[in-house]
Amino acid sequence: MSDNASIADLIASQKPGWALDQRFYTDPEIYQLELDRIVTRNWILAGHASQIPDAGDYLVFKLANESAIIVRGKDGKIRAFANICRHRGSLVCLENRGNKRKFECPYHGWTYDLHGKLIGARSMREDFNKEAYGLHPVSLSLLSGLIFVCFCDDPPSIEGAQRDLAKPMAMFDFENLKVAASKTYPIAANWKLAIENYQECYHCATAHPEYAKMHTLMLDPQKRDRIQGPMRQRMAACGLKDIEHDFIDTYAKSGEQGYGYSRTALFEGYKTGSRDGEPLAPLLGELKEYDGGASDFTLGPFTFFLAYSDHVVGYVFSPVDHKNCQCKIHWFVRKDAVEGKDYDRDELMWLWDVTTHADEKIIVNNWNGVNSRYYRPGPFSGMERMERRYIEWILQELSNKS
Repeated sequence: MSDNASIADLIASQKPGWALDQRFYTDPEIYQLELDRIVTRNWILAGHASQIPDAGDYLVFKLANESAIIVRGKDGKIRAFANICRHRGSLVCLENRGNKRKFECPYHGWTYDLHGKLIGARSMREDFNKEAYGLHPVSLSLLSGLIFVCFCDDPPSIEGAQRDLAKPMAMFDFENLKVAASKTYPIAANWKLAIENYQECYHCATAHPEYAKMHTLMLDPQKRDRIQGPMRQRMAACGLKDIEHDFIDTYAKSGEQGYGYSRTALFEGYKTGSRDGEPLAPLLGELKEYDGGASDFTLGPFTFFLAYSDHVVGYVFSPVDHKNCQCKIHWFVRKDAVEGKDYDRDELMWLWDVTTHADEKIIVNNWNGVNSRYYRPGPFSGMERMERRYIEWILQELSNKS
């Protein structure tokens, strides 16, 4: 493809209710447009406040071509800065995590304080103004202890999510969780294929026997609804409110980041997402008992959470280039849980580790297939409505020039 006009024509020709044309996955120009109009314009999970509890603690978060330093200042406030030296553009922090009193560029030694202010630049002219060369700030927002960043100066409003997700996140006490484990899964495929796969469970019965034996999302909606009733009765007794929000993707309000929340029953006999359905960790928040459900949280196009009664799994998808992406998973437990006593790390990770390894193979197979000269988009099933909505949102955002 040669210009944005031809991309606009391709978007206009996309058939509603069908998979995307091959070029949306394989064309580097479309990927560059996605970076400008989607990837850098939306909020994405960078971590949890518990990971940087003390002044000087920092994380480095990477997304496509961008890199941010997320640091807790001496005043206790968490800030984000572009991980780019204002001298000649070198990366400043080369380690993914640590604690520093100041940040020093490894190239020419320019130094910055924890608030991003330039405090050292040797051998510069006398009229050099250090005040003008602090680290570029990156948009950051906190949501119940979760750290979100956005690599644009005018990100979508997150106020709706902060308002409507506050209650469901409080039920599981997201604010007082800790990261028990994290793992990154490289995927040799276009990023949209990875997220499309996450958006639907049409494939679950075929590809994920471990998941399918406990999660009712692998059923069609009519069958699933019959199981929901008993869980809702248990929810009230366990201390969980029956809440649902759907402002995801094309349902998002104008100017706001999309978000959603719902809770779905597990199959009978499963209290949580474990091998045998038995508890994995102490109950979260103020839950009194297991209701046999799992909650889906969505915030933006890249970040998803699954909250069981005793742990939370966070999924973050991010592009690397037009034919590679990654999925990073965080496993959260209550902050006072002790590894080896209250939970076993390997057992905690088991379900979503085995499921994500299987997904990686599925997604790469899909990628190899869409690169074929014989690939033609096919129609979605009734169980792929969220994937359809996601694609409609992608097309909408690619068409948005503002």
